[in-house]
This record gives sequence, structure tokens and C-alpha cells, in this order.
Amino acid sequence: MDRVVRDVRSLPKAHLHLHFTGSMRPATLLELADKYGVSLPEALSGGRPPRLRATDERGWFRFQRLYDAARACLREPEDIRRLVREAAEEDLVDGSRWLEIQVDPTSYAPRLGGLIPALEIILDAVETTAKETGLGMRVLVAASRIRHPLDARTLARLAVRYRDRGVVGFGLSNDERRGMARDFDRAFAIARDGGLLAVPHGGELSGPTSVRDCLDDLRASRIGHGVRAAEDPYLLERLAEARVTCEVCPASNVSLGVYEELADVPLRTLWRAGVPMALGADDPLLFGSRLAAQYEIAREHHGFTDAELAELARQSVRGSAAPQDVREKILVEIDEWLAV
Repeated sequence: MDRVVRDVRSLPKAHLHLHFTGSMRPATLLELADKYGVSLPEALSGGRPPRLRATDERGWFRFQRLYDAARACLREPEDIRRLVREAAEEDLVDGSRWLEIQVDPTSYAPRLGGLIPALEIILDAVETTAKETGLGMRVLVAASRIRHPLDARTLARLAVRYRDRGVVGFGLSNDERRGMARDFDRAFAIARDGGLLAVPHGGELSGPTSVRDCLDDLRASRIGHGVRAAEDPYLLERLAEARVTCEVCPASNVSLGVYEELADVPLRTLWRAGVPMALGADDPLLFGSRLAAQYEIAREHHGFTDAELAELARQSVRGSAAPQDVREKILVEIDEWLAV
């Protein structure tokens, strides 16, 4: 048993599940809304995380409406640069050494001059911020399940095109109950053939079948969320053997009604099965907690020791797209944190 309770904010780690608009500081959202005359829903302007339950279509629609309202406040390149800079600053405070931020540039294209200009603005902001802050940063381009699979193919080709500019993976987000994974198999084949990680969402709002579909149809190298795999022992065994990392976001799971309490999130089930995990904040703007808080949840609600938290941090690093030398450096820093 650990005799010293170490500060999880100083634990070096990688952050692999953070959505673009959802990374925004609440104060920044209020400032931008005032700047552009956007009337925000009370749930976003009340100073506390909104109460959400997305386990039915009505609940998901409300969540998506809030997200869209926040995204409507990002209108100019300077807003994008500010968001990226502040997301990096928040991650650094929480001990992140490597951040892979996920974005669907289609959503920002109308206000930023088109799909390609939008992605280039985002990538330029990430590159500049990484240089200025020292945080390793890369981008995951994500398609949406509620759009046509042909749109996903367009995004996959674009993501591959910008692989040398900081794009490291291709994802699939939005309500996983909408659209079959196999409908997007061609888009993911394009991304994989272009050297990108396959990082679709699955196994949160839908059960273990959605995780299997991500593995079988999209050949996922990581799963966004994946917690519902805990309901299928064979699937857990498969994830563990294939070393497929699940990007687990405990606060998000409870905020969206997937689990009633933080103690109900099956962190220990995945841990005991040997499934690699990378804890993530998902959408701090809406869920009210950032990266370090997810490690605090593992400690306070699931009894993870400091040695186990360090191993979770290692798993996040191993599951990342960070270059080998960067991984090795962070892994050494994790050992040093544990040795104190």
C-alpha cells in the first residue's frame, strides 16, 4: 500500500480523448458569446455543468444542442488559436505531456472559409501552441455518424493528406446508436492505408456489440470509451490480447447517464481483464472536470493506488501516437513521479 499520496496533477500522462469545442473554458465561452451576440442556453451560462442524460434520443439531442451552441461561438481564426492555447494550458496544469485533440473540421468550415482552410487553421494553431508551450500536440480528424459515409471518405482523404502537418488518427463520433460501423469501413480503410490510427467511438451509449463492430468493421487501434465491453468477458479478453486501448472518460459516463455513480464505471473490470486504458476528459466544458480529475476518480472511487495510477498513465502513453523517443521520455518521468 502507498504511504505517500502523490498529486495526480504532477503525474506525467497522455490525453487521448478530448473534443475540440468541448475543451473550451467556460469563461472563454461566455466571452465569445458576448463578443458575437450569441444567446446561450441557460445550461451553458449558469456557471455550473449542465445536467445531462443522453441514454435516450431526447437526452442526446439536448447534449448535441448545447455542444452546437458552444461551437457557434468559434467564428474566427483567433478564436481557434485561443481555444487550442487554453486547452494546452489546462492540460499542462493536469500533467499532460501529450495531447491528441479530436475535431470534425466540417463543423467549422462554414465560418472559416471552407473545409481545407478550417483544418489548416486548426493545424497551424496546434503546431504553434505545441512549440510555445512544450506540450506535444497532434490532431485526430473525426467523421460524424449522422452524416453520409461518403462525407467520411472525404474527411479520411483530407486527414491522410495532412498527415505530415500533425494529423495522426481518424475517428468516428456522435451518437453511436446512429449508423452502422460497417457503413464507414471504406473511410477507415483509406485512413489506415494512409498511416493513420483508427480511433472510433464505441461502447458507451451502445453496448458491447458496438465495440465488436469497431474492431471487426473498422479495425480500430483504439476505442473511444469502450466501457460497455465490461459486459462481455470474451470481448474483454479480445481487447486485452490485441492491446486495443479504451479511452475511458468516467465523468462523462456519469454525466451522460451511462452509469448512475462514479463508482459504477467499470474501471476495475477493465483493469483486471488487462484491457489498456487511457483516461480522458471528453468534453470538460459540458462535464465540468478535466484530465487530472479522471485520475482522482480512479483513486477515490475505485481504490487505485499510486502505482496503479502510474500504470494507467503508462498505458495512455503507450496507446498514443507519440514518437518513440517522446514516449520513452514520458515513461521515465512517470517512474520518477512514482519514486518520490
